[in-house]
Amino acid sequence: MTTSQRPGANTSSSSVTTDTAPASDLSHKDSSKQLLGVYIKGIAMGAADIVPGVSGGTIALIAGIYERLINAISSIGPSLWGVFRQEGGIKGLLAVWRQVDATFLLCLLLGIVTSFATLAGIIKGLLDNEPLLIWSFFFGLVVATIVILLSEIKRWTIARVGLFAFGLVAAVAISSLPLLNTAPSLPYLFFAGAIAICAMILPGISGSFILLLLGAYNAVLEAVDTMNLTVIFTVVAGMATGLLLFTRVLKWLLSRYYHATLALLTGFIAGSLVKVWPWKIDALGGLGAEAVNNVAPWQYPTGAHWFTTLSLMLLGAVLVSALSLWGRRSNHIDPL
Repeated sequence: MTTSQRPGANTSSSSVTTDTAPASDLSHKDSSKQLLGVYIKGIAMGAADIVPGVSGGTIALIAGIYERLINAISSIGPSLWGVFRQEGGIKGLLAVWRQVDATFLLCLLLGIVTSFATLAGIIKGLLDNEPLLIWSFFFGLVVATIVILLSEIKRWTIARVGLFAFGLVAAVAISSLPLLNTAPSLPYLFFAGAIAICAMILPGISGSFILLLLGAYNAVLEAVDTMNLTVIFTVVAGMATGLLLFTRVLKWLLSRYYHATLALLTGFIAGSLVKVWPWKIDALGGLGAEAVNNVAPWQYPTGAHWFTTLSLMLLGAVLVSALSLWGRRSNHIDPL
């Protein structure tokens, strides 16, 4: 993601040193190929959100669609009634559709839903049976993301360094909180969904990990696996409520303090490395289901598995670099 990729961004050198992003135009005309790309990026976001410790917002940021996503969601509100009334009827509905960039949101959502429906069981199985492998892959992915995003901030100030440090410390603190073991009620799941979606849209803070902290992760994952529509709709309603409120704050920050906000978000991502560290053991020094304590690779009970873990880290880094390059090229061809 580069400065020139911001919606409506100017490609002149002045855009590198300023800390504001130009107002975005949501009247995009995407080709079928571009919409397919959005769908694929949605699949990648969904896969990341399933893993407790990895954020779909990280994928959106590195893929160059983060600001477009924030701008589209934050445009949803009471003002849409005025947009509808100007035209009325079908024309009014089409005007509302364009105002919220709904085609983009629909393709992205379909990708996320596809990922949840097809990958939830697979990823859960890997987390339960091959944690070292999946954490190694995501560790490499996150490290590469941090390197790419840090290179986008061309001028560092004391304030930006401080924001990066704050984001890092905050993410580490959140990742270190004890897990809650509760039997979640529907109102509690609504609340958990609202909090989790705020984290999910923030790169580096995993929404699924927030659900884990709140004791709702297993209930939500089981509901998706068994198609428990009552639980699913309750969580989705909570997520929708939290999302509509939180994205307005993010849009304001990105439009006025772009580089400072990017430094903060990158700090969040850097802090998440504590959560995605591959070598984990449980309280008894074993590899049980509660293996959440980080250890040095040579202290891992079955050995460091250097070749396998480093290969998977490299694979994660290569894939996220390719995703970043794809995002830059697609935005250069047809700026989002």
